[in-house]
Amino acid sequence: MFRRRGGRLEVLLAHPGGPYFQNKDDGIWTVPKGEVEEGEDLLARAKIEFQEELGVAPPRADLIELGRIKQKGGKIVHAWAFEADLKDDFKFVSNTFEMEWPPRSGKMEAFPEVDRAAFFPVGTARIKIKAAQEPFLDRLINALNAR
Repeated sequence: MFRRRGGRLEVLLAHPGGPYFQNKDDGIWTVPKGEVEEGEDLLARAKIEFQEELGVAPPRADLIELGRIKQKGGKIVHAWAFEADLKDDFKFVSNTFEMEWPPRSGKMEAFPEVDRAAFFPVGTARIKIKAAQEPFLDRLINALNAR
C-alpha cells in the first residue's frame, strides 16, 4: 500500500511481531507477506495475507506488479502495490502465531504476526525495510514514473 502525502510518496510497512523482534527496528520491517501453498494463486494469497496481517482488506484497485525477490534465508517474496490510505478509524488487527516462550520453558505463547504497521516516506522506508526487499521500493517508483 502506498499513498501520497504533502507531495511525497509513502509506503506502508509491517513490523514483525514476537519477542525476537520486539526491540529491533531498522532493517526488519517488511511488506505484508505470508507463505504460499503449492499451486496457490500468488495474488489471491497476497490479498489474504494483507488482510490477515493488518486487519483490513486491500481495495479492489489497480495493482502494480512489483515482481519477486529472494530473501537472505531463501524465502521468495512476490509483491504488488496499490494506492490507498487507511481510514481515520482504522483499527490495526493481526493474526497470531504460537511459539514456546520463554525458550525451553515448555510453555506456548501466542504473539501477533505483525505488531504494528506504519507509512514511511521512501527515504525512511529504505532504512526500515529488510535489505532484500528494498528493490520493491525502486520498482514501485519506476512504475509510478512510467505512468
